[in-house]
Amino acid sequence: MQWRTSCPDWQERIVAGDSLIPFPPLFPGEAEAALQIFRELKIVDAPSSPTIGDACRQWVHDFAAHIFGSYDAETGRRLIRYFFLLVSKKNSKSTVAAGIMLTALMRNWRLSGEYYILAPTKEVADNSYFPARDMVNADDELKTLLRCQDNYRTITHRNTGAFLKVVAADNEVVAGKKTIGLFIDELWLFGKKAGAGPMLREAMGGLASRPEGFVIYASTQSDAPPAGVFENTLKRFRDIRDGKLVDPRSLGMIYEFPPAMLKSGEFRNRENWYVTNPNLGASVDEEYIAEQNETAEREGQSSVVNFLAKHLNVEITQGLRTDGWVGAALWERGSEKGLTLAEVIRRSEVLTVGLDGGGLDDLLGVFVLGREKGTGVWLGWAHAFISPEGWDRKKANQSIYQDFIKDGDLTLVERLPDDVTAVVDIVKQCLDSGKLAKVGADPAGLGSIVDELAKIGVSQESELLVGVRQGVALMGAIKTVERKLADGSFKHGGRRMMAWCAGNAIVEATGTGMRIARDASGYGKVDPLMAGFDAVAEMSLNPEAGGSVYSAERGILVLGI
Repeated sequence: MQWRTSCPDWQERIVAGDSLIPFPPLFPGEAEAALQIFRELKIVDAPSSPTIGDACRQWVHDFAAHIFGSYDAETGRRLIRYFFLLVSKKNSKSTVAAGIMLTALMRNWRLSGEYYILAPTKEVADNSYFPARDMVNADDELKTLLRCQDNYRTITHRNTGAFLKVVAADNEVVAGKKTIGLFIDELWLFGKKAGAGPMLREAMGGLASRPEGFVIYASTQSDAPPAGVFENTLKRFRDIRDGKLVDPRSLGMIYEFPPAMLKSGEFRNRENWYVTNPNLGASVDEEYIAEQNETAEREGQSSVVNFLAKHLNVEITQGLRTDGWVGAALWERGSEKGLTLAEVIRRSEVLTVGLDGGGLDDLLGVFVLGREKGTGVWLGWAHAFISPEGWDRKKANQSIYQDFIKDGDLTLVERLPDDVTAVVDIVKQCLDSGKLAKVGADPAGLGSIVDELAKIGVSQESELLVGVRQGVALMGAIKTVERKLADGSFKHGGRRMMAWCAGNAIVEATGTGMRIARDASGYGKVDPLMAGFDAVAEMSLNPEAGGSVYSAERGILVLGI
């Protein structure tokens, strides 16, 4: 058999309200046998407790049909094993999870088979278990066949001994499971958990010896830029949908607005809310969404962003926040893939370096900025370092940091002052090229770096090291980056870490101008970005290599105590 799980015309289909799965179930008989069970399950908390068959829209039946219809009964192998559902809040995701997993339990033939719904927290676990338990208790035949144990969140098949268990990953062990079917709920929350990737791989390890097994990822959008396993899974299934990645074992159903609707702002119009709410008018009340929209607009931008993510499934990006730095919305324009440190040095006629951060709670950021020979285009490269103490103090950031480490843009040093040594090595590469004009540093807390830089001849006395005034004094550099991103004369490597830092930057108005600050929570770091502004402040003076230009007022480098 040959089939493709891509859906290249998804944008037309989703606007027209058509199915996002462009092919019929591979084994229609298996699909129909499972749907006969699935359709009869009752949604107890809905008015009059209708069955799934009566209450749910066609997209729900399509999704279930392709999960069960991918099983080849002759070989005992499931040909499509990985599924992804991204849909707005209140679109019956928990009901779908309960119904599919109960159906799988009843269709199972393996004695003592294990099925799991894995939730990130106890509250989410309860949201998945209770609908499944209620479906059993609402049907006399199911109550005879299945036994519910609320204290364990477990439903057991009396004949086969197979069971469905809902597990909360925050306080229950997931290792060593002999999983046949796994439903991973609210993947966006797993994306915020450090170590979620290895944990999920452990949970689905049983599929190695159970060819009939499957994994279903389900989620709404995140209330912050996607991170960790959520970002990786979302990107993978988008690529499969768009035909960029061919994987016939994986099938996604992603309810999101086409890029053109996001760019034009049409997604905010009430008449278009159905696009990401396929259950609008069924489990989703349009008036309720309208009320939530009005409330969010009254409460401010942070509430609007949360509303867009949860009720309209809009991915949160740097450009959504009104207090954000305008350059964040333009950041992607400057992306030039493959722009490494070596490339910046090779292509540039002069270099400046910016340094920022380094506290135990912060990243230590270094930014190398070059002025390209011939074109005058500014080329930027950044790297950051984090200490073991900083890693431990910001556990909520660890999944994000792991992504940056994997990308090669962040280094977790084993001990201090290894980060200082590495920064000095980077500066020395620029110095040895003969193109270094200035190193600009935020004076606060950089005493040890200043001492080490002096050992390679980079000091105030050599006119290669200067203290860059911070706060409002950086406004010129910030505005310069904005303009150069807009006109295309500022290029960077298009790396995730710097995009994240740009998105964390917020603008604070002062009596004499503006300044950049990090996200108020303290978790959104901006140190590598601020290092970039330090480098820009020096490049804006139109320097020559060797630090020969000293044409503007400089700050005195005062070492932090």
